[in-house]
Amino acid sequence: MFGPAAKKSRPAAGSSKASGKDKEEGDAESSALQPAGSASTFSVEDFKASLSEEEKELLELECETMGPTWYAHLKEEVRKSYFTNLKKFLRTEGVIGTVDKKPLPVFPPAKDIYSWSRGSELGNVRVVIIGQDPYHDDGQAHGLCFSVRPGIKIPPSLVNIYKELKTEYPGFVPPKHGCLQSWANNGVLLLNTCLTVRPHKANSHANKGWESFTSSVISIIDKHGGTSLGGRFGGGVVFMAWGAPALKRVEKVNKTKHLVLSCAHPSPLSAHRGFFGNNHFKKANEWLEQRYGVEATVDWCNLEIPKDE
Repeated sequence: MFGPAAKKSRPAAGSSKASGKDKEEGDAESSALQPAGSASTFSVEDFKASLSEEEKELLELECETMGPTWYAHLKEEVRKSYFTNLKKFLRTEGVIGTVDKKPLPVFPPAKDIYSWSRGSELGNVRVVIIGQDPYHDDGQAHGLCFSVRPGIKIPPSLVNIYKELKTEYPGFVPPKHGCLQSWANNGVLLLNTCLTVRPHKANSHANKGWESFTSSVISIIDKHGGTSLGGRFGGGVVFMAWGAPALKRVEKVNKTKHLVLSCAHPSPLSAHRGFFGNNHFKKANEWLEQRYGVEATVDWCNLEIPKDE
């Protein structure tokens, strides 16, 4: 009921098939539902003009690669002292602007650190899946938690995610790849707690400031998430928190407004302690349909690789 059929009931993101009248009506509705400080009123160039020379250097990556609907809400966050210290630390690690050194000093590549913000615009987010650290082996991390680029071996945690999805939707055929970009394009925010890591050194960028930054991202979703989806409830999205660290990220989320689904992490070390059989994918779509209608559900079974990947 909530698998591939749900996707067919609404046009794909970025579809150009809508009629002129439909587009005008849709634009008007979208404008009415946009949260304050949205991308429609935010200018990266104006923001850059307000920065000091040091800030311009430190925030080059954010100005060039962060999705504007997110940057509009995070523009003050990135000027806080903790974030300045984080960017100075990353500079010592070899992350300077948008140009990567070879070999990569940090994973993911600089241009992919904020790829989560470009794949899922704030107004389109309906589900948030919270990860921990980016993958730290060569070629794996590309800025979306649990996801790897096409051609990279599927990590064990994602293998278990596919197993659970197959249990909930027996018609699901697990793909031969681990790229979850289609989920991101469908309104699933794939957010790690830390956004960078040293190669082959798990948690090496923990406690450097990323936790505060991604907590701010979650706070923005807590306040604005779902307000562009319509419905009569004034917003709300689904949070999937797998494992204790992820659950800690959503402690302050308004659980009356949002649905928080928690269980063990999908890692082979813990998946049998509550991840398998959690029914989170179905529960998320049932809640979304009840709140906003079938058009807001996620086609979990669609993992077709986008052409730009």
